[in-house]
Amino acid sequence: MSRGLARRLAPAAALALAACAHPRPTPLAFVPVGTVQEGIASWYGPDYHGRRTSSGERFDQDGLTAAHPTWPFGTRVRVTLLSTGKSVVVRVNDRFGGHKGRIVDLSRGAARKIGLIGPGSGRVRLEVLGSR
Repeated sequence: MSRGLARRLAPAAALALAACAHPRPTPLAFVPVGTVQEGIASWYGPDYHGRRTSSGERFDQDGLTAAHPTWPFGTRVRVTLLSTGKSVVVRVNDRFGGHKGRIVDLSRGAARKIGLIGPGSGRVRLEVLGSR
């Protein structure tokens, strides 16, 4: 293989390898009411306030919304921070890659309601209540 050809193919090969290394979960069309998931939650806010979410709506950091890797947009979820026992109901309107073992990313407003702001992350239980 000539050096010129190898140089032109290198970016495509790197992109293909990167795509294989971190597969994105496929969004689900439906999640049954009562589905429960436990894991780590984090929150996001100021850096994303006003930007478009994956669902197309503008992110309101003080709203009661969440990003989930696969659950459908509009899914209503009760989020309970296990360390405080406090709960909040949020609506999924965004995506994230489920990085670092986290199962959900809450808006600042939702995180504030359950006491997640200070620690930044914590173990939660998610319970699907329904959809729009």
